[in-house]
Amino acid sequence: MTSSFQTLLYEKEGAIARVTLNRPEVINAYNTQMRDELYQVLQAVRDDAEVGVVILRGAGDKGFCAGSDLTEFGTAPSQAIARQVRWERDVWGRFLEISKPLVCAMHGYVMGSGLEMALLCDIRIASEDAVFALPEVSLGLIPAAGGTQTLARAIGLSTTLEALLLSRRIGAYEALRIGLVHRVVQRTNLDRDATALAGELLKRDPVVVRAIKEAMRRGAGLPLAQGIELEEQLVLQAWREGRALPAVPS
Repeated sequence: MTSSFQTLLYEKEGAIARVTLNRPEVINAYNTQMRDELYQVLQAVRDDAEVGVVILRGAGDKGFCAGSDLTEFGTAPSQAIARQVRWERDVWGRFLEISKPLVCAMHGYVMGSGLEMALLCDIRIASEDAVFALPEVSLGLIPAAGGTQTLARAIGLSTTLEALLLSRRIGAYEALRIGLVHRVVQRTNLDRDATALAGELLKRDPVVVRAIKEAMRRGAGLPLAQGIELEEQLVLQAWREGRALPAVPS
């Protein structure tokens, strides 16, 4: 099944859903139309019981996403209206609502909002030519789509601060070394390897996957004792759904 939007392609093959950013003429720059369409697609993915894993990728040769479309800056009627629309179409919140594994397959430029999107995915796979950056500070802006929070959770506070303040570009293998991505592959193998990874994830029990994601997302902001208590609650919840309790040494 394939559905076309103005800025996205949505394909479903069995239990694998592929969401492709599709503005290759501007390196898939994130604009308001893409925001609205991505909001719809992520809601459909979240609610579709047939979907077991999602692959997010970018169309074209130049990159996954070059960041926000700067030609739209200043076009909102007012800051208040822009803020209201942002909360009504909280795409980043939609990413966090999805209990299924999210795989991000990236190539070329992964900048600004593109990187912030990728950081909301569970597993990030990059081609050898991928280049990452949050360049907002060089434009007099703050990375305001979660970049100051999600990047630090992935690579640590000190490395994030240096990357943000200097707008530093990070190559694929450095990204692998610091934990920004989980795998680096040849460009020609990116789609194949992302699909193979999705197939591996489909072998996992979806209830267990959901519980692990919830434990880690909710537990990240809790003191350790409360995080362990949350883990216990989710294990018992999975057990009530028919999953085995883990073996604990006596």
